[in-house]
Amino acid sequence: MENRQHITIAIMSSLLATSAFAANPFLDAKDDKPVSANFRGTEWNDENIQGEIPLTARVVTTRSAQMSWGAIFKIEFVDLKSRAKERREIPPLYFIVTDERIVLLNEENNEAAVKKMSAMDKPPAFEEGDIRGITSGTLKHEEGPWKTTIELKGDECIYLTSHDSGHFGKFVWKKSAGLVEHSSGYGAMKDGFRLKRAPSKK
Repeated sequence: MENRQHITIAIMSSLLATSAFAANPFLDAKDDKPVSANFRGTEWNDENIQGEIPLTARVVTTRSAQMSWGAIFKIEFVDLKSRAKERREIPPLYFIVTDERIVLLNEENNEAAVKKMSAMDKPPAFEEGDIRGITSGTLKHEEGPWKTTIELKGDECIYLTSHDSGHFGKFVWKKSAGLVEHSSGYGAMKDGFRLKRAPSKK
């Protein structure tokens, strides 16, 4: 009986400790140390690339801030390599993460915005069009010619947005792994890339 009471107390204590921010299963970190993973895929550009060619990158995920209501992560795409004459650059992305949402931080100065938000005692109001991940249900959003869906499939959350002209963007989040795919394209194969997380070597 005593053991059972001790277990109940331990469970209650752990629930109270994490109730302020129950970590998002799709994007989380134990600490602020950068975590990197190798990605590979293809890129294309109708000006200087014939068809699709192989592209590799290292993706570095760092928790930039942690608050009682969530956290902010920076995801960088470094060491991009392909045989294209012009090296592709993918700017770093910042995401505000609550226990239910992954939201793109899209300010003129994201670093300054991170500092400002880290001092907030509650999350800012989110625009639906900035949401890039959810932990339950399905989200559909239309804004002019843009159509966006976010849905859960197994242990993955898939964000896909597309434009009538052929522009598209895709993020795939995997539980306990974070970002496992990032793809973006401009026009009908005018320019773009697809990158997927490579299997880790055992």
